[in-house]
Amino acid sequence: MSVTSTTATKTTAPGSGEASRKRGLPHGGRRREFTTRRGLQIAAFMAPAAVFVAVFTYYPMIAGGQMAFRNWKLTDLTDTSWVGLKNFGDVFADPAWGTVLGNTAVWVVGSIVPQLVIGFALALWLRRRFRFRGLYQALIFFPWAISGFLIGILFRWLFNSEFGVVNDLLQKAGLIDEPIAWLADPKTAMVAVLIANIWYGVTFFTIMILAALQSIPDELYEAAALDGAGKARTLFQITIPYIRTTLALTVLLRVIWIFNFPDLIFGMTGGGPNNETHIVTTWMIKITQQGDYGRASALGLLVVAALLVFAVFFLMATREKKGVRP
Repeated sequence: MSVTSTTATKTTAPGSGEASRKRGLPHGGRRREFTTRRGLQIAAFMAPAAVFVAVFTYYPMIAGGQMAFRNWKLTDLTDTSWVGLKNFGDVFADPAWGTVLGNTAVWVVGSIVPQLVIGFALALWLRRRFRFRGLYQALIFFPWAISGFLIGILFRWLFNSEFGVVNDLLQKAGLIDEPIAWLADPKTAMVAVLIANIWYGVTFFTIMILAALQSIPDELYEAAALDGAGKARTLFQITIPYIRTTLALTVLLRVIWIFNFPDLIFGMTGGGPNNETHIVTTWMIKITQQGDYGRASALGLLVVAALLVFAVFFLMATREKKGVRP
């Protein structure tokens, strides 16, 4: 065989190597054959992670879930008999259930709306270029690095009726004549914890929305300016439609997070006074501390079910239609 024919045989068609790489195939276009040995290697690498998740996530979930259908009380572990839906009935029959449910709705809605509005405004402001913008971003993002329970303790001191900073500032401004017992009065306790949670959660909305705003091409705003669009029209016809997916996911995450966020309330009020600041998750922890694991587990399953239903309906309501672009 001549050198020319040998070279021609070894030469591949133009672009074949590139096409193979685009298809994810090794050089030459040959796909690696999947063998039993290769499958066992993959399984061996995945096994530690799978075992870890099964032991520390799924097993506690299943074990805790079955407690909801048993007479599981820490005061009497000799009787853990099956009681069916009795624990769920006890939850609904508790006199505090209505108050806790109402507090939870106020806690979630009263936190989400101000956090979204203030976070959006701060994100729009931080998107602009100005001096010391990085310093302002660091100051605004700082609260997110602090523990929620620690934030609760901090605001408990701020709202203290005797030497709290809030009462002192209000008195100096002439807005009140005498100190207000913020955390001891049922009428103001929920207001105080909401103010603390709004301050704490604005950061998350600011971070997420600012990241989405920075992905909007400047050409869109330039075109809108040439068309004579004002700030309000630009906001509602360009900015919000372009980042609506991020807004929807951020709201969904925050609703789930706030619903399951007892840290701040425990740090400030512990659920008092007279259950006026208890939400579902703080009440569940209180029942657990009382030793009634069955009723607490039933309440936990109700929380999971409620959040699952909310997530499904929320995603269905906010999903984008195929072929429609902002």
